[in-house]
Amino acid sequence: MPFKHEIAKAVSQVLDTPLEQILPLIETPPDPALGDYALPCFAFAKTLRKAPQLIAKSIVESAMPACVVKAEVAGGYANFTVDKALYARTVLDQALLEGERYGAQDIGHGRTVCIDYSSINIAKQFHIGHLSSTAIGHALYNLYNFMGYKSVGINHLGDWGTQFGKLLAAYELWGDEAAVREKGVEEMTRLYVKFHEEAEKDPTLEDLGRAWFKRIEDGDKTALALFDQFKQATIREVMKIYDLLGIAFDSYNGEAFYNDKMQPVVDELRAKHLLTLSEGAYVVDLSEDNMPPCIILKSDGTTLYATRDLAAAFYRKKTYDFAKCLYVVAYQQNLHFRQWFKVVEKMGYDWAEDLEHVAFGMVSLADGTTLSTRKGHVVLLKDVLHSAIARAGEILEEKSPHLEDKQTVAEQVGVGAVVFGVLYNARIKDIAFSYDRALSFDGETAPYLQYTGARCCSVLRKADPAWQEAEPDDAALSGPFATAVVRALEGWKDAVAAALEKNEPYLLSRALIELAQAYNRFYYEERIITENSAQTAARLQLTTAVRTVLKTGLGLLGIASPERM
Repeated sequence: MPFKHEIAKAVSQVLDTPLEQILPLIETPPDPALGDYALPCFAFAKTLRKAPQLIAKSIVESAMPACVVKAEVAGGYANFTVDKALYARTVLDQALLEGERYGAQDIGHGRTVCIDYSSINIAKQFHIGHLSSTAIGHALYNLYNFMGYKSVGINHLGDWGTQFGKLLAAYELWGDEAAVREKGVEEMTRLYVKFHEEAEKDPTLEDLGRAWFKRIEDGDKTALALFDQFKQATIREVMKIYDLLGIAFDSYNGEAFYNDKMQPVVDELRAKHLLTLSEGAYVVDLSEDNMPPCIILKSDGTTLYATRDLAAAFYRKKTYDFAKCLYVVAYQQNLHFRQWFKVVEKMGYDWAEDLEHVAFGMVSLADGTTLSTRKGHVVLLKDVLHSAIARAGEILEEKSPHLEDKQTVAEQVGVGAVVFGVLYNARIKDIAFSYDRALSFDGETAPYLQYTGARCCSVLRKADPAWQEAEPDDAALSGPFATAVVRALEGWKDAVAAALEKNEPYLLSRALIELAQAYNRFYYEERIITENSAQTAARLQLTTAVRTVLKTGLGLLGIASPERM
């Protein structure tokens, strides 16, 4: 049993308080001099009618588990110091036994979680603004699978709307089939930008755009064939990015897929007397919930995003019977999701509480570049990735000129740097991406983690394989540097659980950085391979566990872990 549980169990008996109430309160002191674990006793003062200091005193003076070598009071805290060698062995045994599954739990019990992420737009460039949704969504996809769920990744393609009518109108006026075939989305974007430039001078072009979209809605063969051509060209191009990122989706059902699935939702809303006529539009009144009305049908009878999202949610519930359905979409859409989630609730479906908007901040380049597809100000994700790969290659050439398969490693490092740049901070935070910062081998970055993992591999390669037959001397892991590594290994489990509970991949990133930093300090301060076989065996076991967790953790984030760098 982990030491934290043993201590919590002992405290539970002393205070006659359920274990479940005590366990979450036990923390790791910021200063190792204060012990290995600490229990703040303030939470018990009211119910026990005692001062926190007295509660702490009663705890430390009671019988403690054998693993505790010292218990003392510090203010309103009960601090516990454990046997470091025994502590290391307990954590290592579990980490080595579970291997790549260390930290995993069967929380999901095979239930399904749908994750709607990335959701690129047809005929538009895959730009850096899509990076957060793509990286966060993929990390959550991996994390939920790791924790016993069955993840369903959904790329809700933006393939419906008047913008496509404008694109077809632009193609009719200025397009060239050969240019579209050769340049793909780049040429489509040029046409789209030109349309808006010309429409500012000639507003009648807007009518032409709407007319072309009406032809798509009406099933005009020419319009549909042309649009399908643009759609396939877009998918071919974005798949190159997804392949580079190592991402595959389980569904590419986009907005158009739900065209014939919205009317039943509208009919049900009307049957349940939830639709109200307001200024010619049909809405669901949400004034009781302190929100503007959710518009279902515009005055001309056309649907909106809310209608389409409702139809998609009902389809996903029927198809997948999800336990959760996550929408990884920027925070600017907070109100939109709150509105239609509330509509599902008002329709009487208890699974409305299983819908969750996983919001995130914006990504820009550190030079302050802003994004606008209409004006053609776009930072392409492929350009960011290829630039990062090229820079990673230059760094590797300098650091490891004789490295085999340097291009593959450069791709792993470059792509990893970009992805980690998004996943290192709380998702709601706006991010200014910097190549220099992201590609640093010394900072809190993916290359730093990858290099630490490769360092572990190097240490293990240098060791005589016979070390695995030696009886490890756990006393070799009782020093402060080894203990810090063991503590970080134990903390990995809590980080994984917290990341799932909060849908926050950055908690994994921070835990991995803490582990890598602790291991590197241990690496520099302690000889790992020594003439003492028992000592060596213990330290190589620690190295093995660190390598495994780094590889597992980076994998959850969607980042490769090269063995040589």
